[in-house]
Amino acid sequence: EADAFHTVFPSLPGYGFSGKPKKTGWGVHEIAKAWDQLMLRIGYEKYYAQGGDWGSAVTTSIGLQNKGSCQAIHLNMPNAGATEEAKRNPTDADKIAFKGASFYQQWDSGYSKQQSTRPQTLGYGLSDSPIGQCAWILEKFYQWTDCNGHPENVITRDELLDNITLYWLSNSGASSARLYWESFGEFNGGEVKTPTGVSIYPKEIFKASERWLKKRYTNLKYYNVLDSGGHFAALEKPELYIQELRNFFGSL
Repeated sequence: EADAFHTVFPSLPGYGFSGKPKKTGWGVHEIAKAWDQLMLRIGYEKYYAQGGDWGSAVTTSIGLQNKGSCQAIHLNMPNAGATEEAKRNPTDADKIAFKGASFYQQWDSGYSKQQSTRPQTLGYGLSDSPIGQCAWILEKFYQWTDCNGHPENVITRDELLDNITLYWLSNSGASSARLYWESFGEFNGGEVKTPTGVSIYPKEIFKASERWLKKRYTNLKYYNVLDSGGHFAALEKPELYIQELRNFFGSL
């Protein structure tokens, strides 16, 4: 009972159950303002925020805005640039981070370049073919999960199809891609003073080292490198993920 807490799962504008923005401007900073306002309107004067992927960017922005209600943030895909010292004298953790970033740029970033520059063009294809929508998403589960070569080793086929179906039935191929067009360059900027916890999973896309993060998240209170799990941490390793949240937020 002492570890229990209410959870609120907002759906990003243009994704899943949310409506599609009818005007530009719905980037991570605007979404962060909306999430803070949402929590206050439903009765939470104080709360913690958590996120990975775009959730990490939005949660970081909540910490950046530091309006007073969010008491701490936890991230499972934090982003921070390398320090000059890391470039000159990289540790083993720095080398892993550099290697991951290099692989992403060379082999893994095509989807983000397309969505951040021509989201509408992509949207026509994704709204026309359920097989296209399936392949677009499934390839990421293959690449980004800790699955030993097959995503169904860690996520059930029904769960994978549920995810794909949410995009297909809501016709959100283009509207979800627009968040990249709005905000893809805003993952790294700004100093975050809000208390921060970080969990790093071995198959995460970006694995920033602790000293990179301390430069940006200046109130980093928790940093843990795990031995299993990937980008979709809550879906792949739910019990481990929940324990990480309890370990950090419980310490506060």
